[in-house]
Amino acid sequence: MAIKDDFLFIFSCILAISLSSSILGRPATFLEDFGITWSDSHIKQIDGGRAIQLILDQNSGCGFASKRKYLFGHISMKIKLISGDSAGTVTAFYMNSDTNTIRDELDFEFLGNRTGQPYTVQTNIYTHGKGDREQRVNLWFDPAVDFHTYTIMWNHHHIVFYVDEVPIRVYKNNEAINILYPKLQPMGVYSTLWEADDWATRGGLEKIDWSKAPFLAYYKDFDIEGCAVPGPTSCASNPRNWWEGTAYQALNAKEARRYRWVRLNHMIYDYCTDKLRYPVPPRECLAGI
Repeated sequence: MAIKDDFLFIFSCILAISLSSSILGRPATFLEDFGITWSDSHIKQIDGGRAIQLILDQNSGCGFASKRKYLFGHISMKIKLISGDSAGTVTAFYMNSDTNTIRDELDFEFLGNRTGQPYTVQTNIYTHGKGDREQRVNLWFDPAVDFHTYTIMWNHHHIVFYVDEVPIRVYKNNEAINILYPKLQPMGVYSTLWEADDWATRGGLEKIDWSKAPFLAYYKDFDIEGCAVPGPTSCASNPRNWWEGTAYQALNAKEARRYRWVRLNHMIYDYCTDKLRYPVPPRECLAGI
């Protein structure tokens, strides 16, 4: 009987480990869960692979991506952005289904600026190939001095973009009134550092100053908790996944106060209020947050 009990205990442990590796991906090092997609000479591992340095110079930018895709979850990284004059550069951290014209995508784009001017964070959301949902927020701190945590929370109820623990963007699931919501396509986790001085800083008025190159950004604490694909097909619909819990289905009171503070004091562009682009506001804007 004891042998049988021991066998069942060992089997249950193996099963738990197997399921957790399919459901949660929390790499200890960069290469455990990511690969370089663009210009490996411009990405350097630091601290035994627990952190990386991204490099942009006149020869190339660079990029990396997760080895797997995920359907719902909590994705975060600690990033220290380019210091000094970063005008014309874009450091991006995003999720993408990689399905061309029908892609789903959740974007953080950090738009560089002249020395002394605030960094701008642009967020965007694509659902079934439709994007053009840009919002821009000026950061209330210098993101080049130290690492800060940037997070995408994606569940069946809403998508929330966080800077540290402050929500800066909410996109609710309003499928009940026929507004598209990304829920069917798994997405990979990506990051790039590249030149975009035709639009990134003041609409392209501020050009990149290559005399300040190389431009360096740093990443660490790669944290992906989500339903990995391929993996158990029941994972994405499992209401017991922690990110689907009651506490994560809407902003709590503290988060709601912080969110209002960001929108009142630091938001500089919202597609919902751009009457030139949208004389009639998009339906998701009318539906509210």
